[in-house]
Amino acid sequence: MSLHPKLDDLLELRHQARALGVAANHLVNSTFTGLYASVFRGTGLDFDEVREYREGDDIRNMDWLVTARTNIPHLKVFREERQRSVFLCIDSGPHMSFGTRGTFKSIQAARTAALIGWAASKQHDRVGGVLFGNPATGIRYFRPTPGRRGLWRLLRALTEPIEQGDTDESQLMASLQRLDSGSDTGSLIFVIAPINQVTTGLERTLGSLRQRHDVVLLPVDDPADRELPAMGPIIFSNAAGELLEVDTDNEAGRRAFREDWDQRREELQQLSYRLGIGLIPISTDEDVHRALISGLQHYAGGH
Repeated sequence: MSLHPKLDDLLELRHQARALGVAANHLVNSTFTGLYASVFRGTGLDFDEVREYREGDDIRNMDWLVTARTNIPHLKVFREERQRSVFLCIDSGPHMSFGTRGTFKSIQAARTAALIGWAASKQHDRVGGVLFGNPATGIRYFRPTPGRRGLWRLLRALTEPIEQGDTDESQLMASLQRLDSGSDTGSLIFVIAPINQVTTGLERTLGSLRQRHDVVLLPVDDPADRELPAMGPIIFSNAAGELLEVDTDNEAGRRAFREDWDQRREELQQLSYRLGIGLIPISTDEDVHRALISGLQHYAGGH
């Protein structure tokens, strides 16, 4: 299996974004694009003003409170929502080339970005993004543009090989700060990365971002991140090449590993609750369509 998503597969997801396949030749009524619209686009109209009724106006928009107070018919006037800027902030570092079941994190992250991007494009939002973590390219910014041009450029970049090397952990913070200072107020920002640790810097940066934008975190997980398989002594290495031998047959060690992961995920959930941001975990062994549908439904229910 390739470590990198194929562009044709990501382009094909524009069709699958319209419906969630739950079985062969069977579709549920709820579409991903429709759910995206209901959660992030509302009615498609913004309230503009109240003015006196004019002949031919739609009486369904009558403002009866103002009419009763003034004894003159008044109408609520709406205007179409402006196009919204949607940013897909995606980790493309070497650690994304990991997966023990289903697929690799790099591919699942790209699929997640593609589905959200196609849904946003369908709603005529401007789609752009930031890729970070690749030692060869550093942080790459894609200006949000109307139509599909910006999304195509971003998806094409996601299919490029990930260079091996040291990963600068500060790139996530730098990417979020770039979005905080360089995006229109009211933007919608999706952070697609294997986040499972709350630091002071992360909370401060996300808190600042949330003051001006809507933010949704999509931590990309693999089952082995939480459940260490019993495989005897295993040598692990980090991005810097440092080695550590772990006896994975040790039940107490595996339990401590799992409890540590659970605690960190609980801290991330509490962070999202405090800041009022969405949290939709995506696992490599899940169907990404189902995970996003379920996550958005839960997100909508919490708002």
